[in-house]
Amino acid sequence: MKERELRRRCRKLLKQLDIGPPLDVEVLCARLGDQRGKPIRLMPYPLEVPGPFGCWIATSSADYIFYQAETTKSHQDHIILHELGHMLADHHPHGDAEPADFLRGPAPDLDPDAVHRALRRTSYDDAHEWEAETVATIILEWASVLNYTIPRRAADRDLRRIQGALGDHQGWL
Repeated sequence: MKERELRRRCRKLLKQLDIGPPLDVEVLCARLGDQRGKPIRLMPYPLEVPGPFGCWIATSSADYIFYQAETTKSHQDHIILHELGHMLADHHPHGDAEPADFLRGPAPDLDPDAVHRALRRTSYDDAHEWEAETVATIILEWASVLNYTIPRRAADRDLRRIQGALGDHQGWL
């Protein structure tokens, strides 16, 4: 998928989910989970270094995003958005990674086969990784531009209506 198409998908998604500045990754995940019909569970985890920083595990009842617990908040947000990028680009797991290569110690109550299938994603080809990384970058760039240029939504209902009438705040996205 080309960058232009990724930008179009991101813009459409952010509008559909009514995501505005300041970006809250947890709110984005909650709304995307509602749209997908199953929750997205964010799972901070002390991942082995070196190794992947995050992993998306899809089950029939929920999507789990494991991400490095031992890093900065901004890096965690980027990792989560990268994994969301795989969802938005319709990537499917493949490869040969073993769960033990990724998760050390007790894992949440997940089917080991589901974990195994999802962790195969560590061998995505470069095009899939580029797409996921581009989605994360597009959303973070959008947020960083608008977080500083768009005032926070007013608490007053009438003032919010005026703010809404003054334009679409999707920035350059």
